[in-house]
Amino acid sequence: MNPKSLPIYELRDELIAALRTENRLIIEAPTGSGKSTQVPQMLLDSGLCKGDIVVLQPRRIAARMLARRVAHERGGETSGEVGYQVRFENCISNKTRIRYVTEGILLRQILSDPELRGVSAVIFDEFHERHLYGDITLARSLHLQQTRPDLKIIVMSATLDAAPLRDYLAPCRELKSEGRMFPVEISYAAKK
Repeated sequence: MNPKSLPIYELRDELIAALRTENRLIIEAPTGSGKSTQVPQMLLDSGLCKGDIVVLQPRRIAARMLARRVAHERGGETSGEVGYQVRFENCISNKTRIRYVTEGILLRQILSDPELRGVSAVIFDEFHERHLYGDITLARSLHLQQTRPDLKIIVMSATLDAAPLRDYLAPCRELKSEGRMFPVEISYAAKK
């Protein structure tokens, strides 16, 4: 399957245009639409990010698997252009531009480097799975934008009540992908 056929690509031009003028964005898209794998690549390929793109994942296995998938799509291996950092595992290099990390990793990075030097964008994926560390890193990232207006913050979810988050992030843009629906036919096996 061609990744560019995923439903999230219907938002590509609007996403890039929004990030040219704004630094906060909410993306709502159904599960399977491609937001976790494609949005970081869209950002990197757009040229809007001179530094790293950090993608926050709530689970270690998701961070590892997404990094492997995106590295494969880009014709490389993890620790090249795409990598991941989870507890006790660091699979990045000085070539890494898209970094999938867990919440604890990003929080430790913010504590050791409050300016997030070298980071151009932070993507909060699966934000509906809220955890304390994710909330803290979102608050710190918003605070950091006061001195680093170039920092892009993207919050993504499939199932999110966006109104309270939109109020918290204001001013911000909200993009929504409806995904694709396919007809379902139900048939029953004959009784034996």
